[in-house]
Amino acid sequence: MRTVRMLAAAALAGAALLGPAAPGALADTPTPSAPAGEEAGPTEAGTTFRTAAAFRPSQEATAQAATGDYLYWVFPADTGERPTVKATVTLPESALRHGPATWRVDVYDGLRRRQPCMYGTQSRTAAKEAGSVQLACVLRPVRASADAWANDPLPGSYYVRLTVTGLPEEDLGQPFSARVGVDVSDRGGAYATDGALAAPLVPGATTAELAEAEEAAGRRTAVEAAAPEGGWSSGWWSDRWIWTAAGGVLAALAGIGGYALTRGAGRPPRVPPAA
Repeated sequence: MRTVRMLAAAALAGAALLGPAAPGALADTPTPSAPAGEEAGPTEAGTTFRTAAAFRPSQEATAQAATGDYLYWVFPADTGERPTVKATVTLPESALRHGPATWRVDVYDGLRRRQPCMYGTQSRTAAKEAGSVQLACVLRPVRASADAWANDPLPGSYYVRLTVTGLPEEDLGQPFSARVGVDVSDRGGAYATDGALAAPLVPGATTAELAEAEEAAGRRTAVEAAAPEGGWSSGWWSDRWIWTAAGGVLAALAGIGGYALTRGAGRPPRVPPAA
């Protein structure tokens, strides 16, 4: 019995000693940090082409401005990609507005040529009671090269411009917020060409000689700074080569099979050799 009491007393003494230290020990234990996410997009937009805020297709760009301002962003698009630009505008409170408002999103390439939308609602009128308006523009697939007179989209920078095109004059200057993102789908060799640009159409791109001089000096070129996450493609390779090779093999097999079916059995046995 004495042994049991001694063990119980030792246990109580140990609990008394460890009790005050336990919270402190738990507090000193480092908690696991949250995994680092992707790099966030810009939270401001430019007001001209030259001051456009850069972001990548995997990011979402946001901005707050006054109704009537022109907002500009820029993102890269490479050969074979078909970008889809999406914009969401959170409108001011309906009690402060005096009527409907028409919003529009436009996309320009590296030469500042306006690119038409294949699909999507590029312009939409929001009712006075609406809280937000959503816009979308699906561009044509980017080509590796094009004729000088063509308006085909080419590899390089693409500018997004968001603005209101129609609203009551009393609503000008009211605050709003915008979110812009880009989804890119790979269209493969269906839109590939044999040629390629000397350099993607990005702001500040220079000739090959100047680019080599900048690289030799250890400076980052404008083309490298504006490149997509995986870098610019070379422009000569596409899955069209695979389909071309497969088509050639199938054509050869079809020719051999046709010859085997139409060549016949040769000379009949009853015909003399000299006939």
